[in-house]
Amino acid sequence: METGFVLMGLIWFFIMAFSTVCHEAAHAYAAWKLGDSTAYQGGQVTLDPSPHFEREPVGMILIPWISYLYNGWMMGWASCPYDPFWARLYPKKSALMSLAGPIANLILAIGAGVCIHIGIEGGFFTNPPEADMTHMVVSAVEGNVVAEAFALGLSIAFFLNFIFFFFNLIPIPPLDGSVVLIILLPNHLANKYQDFVQQPGFSVMGVVLAWYVFNLIFPSIFHLSLSLLYPNIIYS
Repeated sequence: METGFVLMGLIWFFIMAFSTVCHEAAHAYAAWKLGDSTAYQGGQVTLDPSPHFEREPVGMILIPWISYLYNGWMMGWASCPYDPFWARLYPKKSALMSLAGPIANLILAIGAGVCIHIGIEGGFFTNPPEADMTHMVVSAVEGNVVAEAFALGLSIAFFLNFIFFFFNLIPIPPLDGSVVLIILLPNHLANKYQDFVQQPGFSVMGVVLAWYVFNLIFPSIFHLSLSLLYPNIIYS
């Protein structure tokens, strides 16, 4: 196995793990502040990856590396415990807790985008002639290993968190976006909606459907990310 492939995998894993931990920690923190201390008591209101790895070792460690070996990029999952009785009693607070995760990814994507433009203004980076998920920005100095490494990391951080944000907002259970409707419904209808989407087997079917939908919209999301990062440049 080539050294470059392993190093690339380590960069992918660090950014994927950090982004996922921020997502789940945001869920846990929001739940804690809104009245559910389940995740707080489980030690998940933290950016320390250890409790998140311990809760979902398959989704946080095994699957990311398997997907990287097969596809050259990483996917995975994690989860945050919550009190279902609290969620039923306060459906709108539960919905806000669910939305905290994607918002954390959006903040990370914006932060990476800002760093990319700071690097461009400083002469370290430049926009790529052809972009992909690992080349949203490239080194402006050929052979500058440090600039190339930072460009790679920021490219992955920007695009991965952009993808996490949009994927999790797909309004299909069990994804976070499925709760948006709860915010708009009165409590008695919100509870009925919760009962419907929490039926056994619905989550697995929902994830499969969400991946199908995501594959359809992925090219549009990719071009949207480029247009937001470089509003004055048109990529084909």
